[in-house]
Amino acid sequence: MTTGPPPDGDTPVRVLVVDDDALVRSALAMMFDGADGACIVGEATDGDEVAAAVDALRPDVVLMDIRMARMDGLRATELLLGRDQPPQVVVLTTFDADAQVLRALRAGASGFLLKDTAPAEIVRAVLRVAAGEPMLSPTVTRQLIARIAAVEAVPPPATPPPAVATQAVAAERSAARRTAARRAVAQLSAREREVALAVGRGLSNAEIAGELFMSVATAKSYVSRLLTKLDLSNRVQLALLVHDAEEPAG
Repeated sequence: MTTGPPPDGDTPVRVLVVDDDALVRSALAMMFDGADGACIVGEATDGDEVAAAVDALRPDVVLMDIRMARMDGLRATELLLGRDQPPQVVVLTTFDADAQVLRALRAGASGFLLKDTAPAEIVRAVLRVAAGEPMLSPTVTRQLIARIAAVEAVPPPATPPPAVATQAVAAERSAARRTAARRAVAQLSAREREVALAVGRGLSNAEIAGELFMSVATAKSYVSRLLTKLDLSNRVQLALLVHDAEEPAG
């Protein structure tokens, strides 16, 4: 793990980079060098270094690689987001429909970035996440939800058991997730369900407001209330929950 001095001035967003590829870390360091509003305060080379780095550096946002040697980014994300007042996590990936990315989003990651994303877009995404704004655009959210079923049908690559057993375990987990999601949605009021369904379709707060005849501030308030009531971290998790609740039994 390498670290840098804490930023000075008017509190820019503090970023921790977690990636086992030195070239990726160097590229991100160059990208954020001189960026307005954000700076890299440290690096970690594997998922098992994340907890110590977060304790020492107190980042606002963690850019997390998925595949690392000792502890992958998924497990590191789950452990990190299980702590009190964790930083926001943005997953770094090569493939935008990767099953591991979806698992990280379910665990509470705020979004994902392709490693070949334009530098200015990466900085903007970090600033949005730090400000508590949705990082994934409505279009990307809709595309993500549309691809979930196909991607999750593929078992994770880590030492899978025989194919039949793997499919059975995946089916059981999917059924349990659908049941839990339906129970969660059932506790919502009619208006809350309308807002939740709109989020599940990938609508922005402004689009929700226009469709449901409410102010943007009211739409934002409903989304915040839903996240608290359902114990979710962000609207991506809410969209995934709605998808699970609506998915027919297979």
